[in-house]
Amino acid sequence: MLYVKDIVQLLDAKVLYGKDMNETEIHYVCGSDMMSDVLAYVKNQSVLLTGLCNPQTIRTAEMMDIVCLVFVRDKQPDETMITLAKQRGISVFTTYHTMFTACGILYNAGLKGGA
Repeated sequence: MLYVKDIVQLLDAKVLYGKDMNETEIHYVCGSDMMSDVLAYVKNQSVLLTGLCNPQTIRTAEMMDIVCLVFVRDKQPDETMITLAKQRGISVFTTYHTMFTACGILYNAGLKGGA
């Protein structure tokens, strides 16, 4: 288990929303650009790493009780997406790491996959 603040530090992430959620527990990690895979394999209290930058990502995160969303490869969600995440209480970060590297970093730090 990690905390949201650990995700920020490990991934050298920029916080777009969710500084007040630093002590939220993270139990699993999922990396996917396919929201159908997220719906099939993700457990609650997860962090989702994705390069898919659209409002459907936020909606999927809400349905699966994902508490933290990290956009990889420096993808930048627009204000509509950030507002949607705020309304649903989902932390939003961006990192320059690729999805492969970000997943590896979090796996090495102790997080397991959501499947």
